[in-house]
Amino acid sequence: MRREGMEPNEFVFPSILKVCGQLSDRRAGENVHALVLKLSVEDDLFVNSALIDMYSKCGHVEKARAVFDMMVEKDLVTFNAMVSGYAQNGFAKEAIGLVEKMKFWGLKPDVVTWNSLINGFSQKGDPLAVRDLLKSMSSAGIEPDVVSWTSIISGLVQSFKNEDAFKTFKEMMACRVYPNSATISSLLPACATSANVRLGKEMHGYAVVLGVENDIFVKSALLDMYAKCGLITEAKLLFSDMSEKNTVSWNSMIFGLASHGYCDEAIETFAQMEKEDSKRVDHLTFTAALTACSHGGMIELGQSLFHKMQEAYKIAPRLEHYACMVDLLGRAGKLSEAYDFIKAMPVEPDLFVWGALLGACRNHGNLELAEIAAQHLSRLEPGNAGNNMLLSELYANASNNWNARLRMKRRKLMKFLGSSWIAG
Repeated sequence: MRREGMEPNEFVFPSILKVCGQLSDRRAGENVHALVLKLSVEDDLFVNSALIDMYSKCGHVEKARAVFDMMVEKDLVTFNAMVSGYAQNGFAKEAIGLVEKMKFWGLKPDVVTWNSLINGFSQKGDPLAVRDLLKSMSSAGIEPDVVSWTSIISGLVQSFKNEDAFKTFKEMMACRVYPNSATISSLLPACATSANVRLGKEMHGYAVVLGVENDIFVKSALLDMYAKCGLITEAKLLFSDMSEKNTVSWNSMIFGLASHGYCDEAIETFAQMEKEDSKRVDHLTFTAALTACSHGGMIELGQSLFHKMQEAYKIAPRLEHYACMVDLLGRAGKLSEAYDFIKAMPVEPDLFVWGALLGACRNHGNLELAEIAAQHLSRLEPGNAGNNMLLSELYANASNNWNARLRMKRRKLMKFLGSSWIAG
């Protein structure tokens, strides 16, 4: 960061601190803070706001507040940073108290401050706290805007509170606040099930009416929704109509095709992505492609892609990639190879890896490896009765098969004895 004869200044520090916050690297952030003090730039408003934001993102709200309290001068940006920090870490009472304190500094909370609060608590998946904030916002004479409502909807969807998200959308419309492209994009993931596809089509209609249907984020979210719902024709139409494709649209199309049995087309789309847009290929792209190989029984191709991901794209395998490979081998009945693959993994296998092996053992009737997989699963997920049920089913099938073989042997023996008696 430092060269001889050169020192970072108040213009450089905010950028460095932003990176520390994004990486949640508290130690690096503290080192930068020490340099800020050494170079006597701790009175700069932008540097202090960046310090508050960094400590908040690292989960050290008390240090963020210490920086805030030491500031002789505070502005709206500083207050927003501290309010946002409290909200991100779930300190509702402190956040609201700070908003109320702003008036003593001659500052009026503009809608941005409230939206920082709402966004923080929405991401925490706390709809009750968010609703209290909306009431407080209205009491302060500030009406929630489309950003406020969209933040709530986005947070609820990310917390898998889909029903609350739809209710909030209806409330927003009732308040005559109309959605924008961000609102539509935020709500569409909640429609990505067959049960909610009707709502997804309604959102598509809103997008057309609002004139945002060609927004790349809206179009990608629509494509993802249709693909996950199994409406592959609709997804392919959107995909082919996109003048620009991003990583989400490519990955959604490959995943959608792979998940619904169009494995060859999924691999073709992956090849097209490599040819036209290889810079957007990421770890999720390979997860989608490996899923297609697994479902389509393409063992050699799957193994080739697993190596290509590491060698050509320098992407280190994640647990989901290992799970795909175990599933690939397991579906093909190569259970011993799958188990050897797990034992050779450089990371600890998770429940998805062992679950893939257990599922394959059930399909191919391998009781010995099923017991090993079940033991690991019961250690990783002791409260899940489903794994024990799978193993019990295997035991039952093995027992039935054994009894059937005994009955067949008994019938053969009786037939032989009967024949011998007659012949005698």
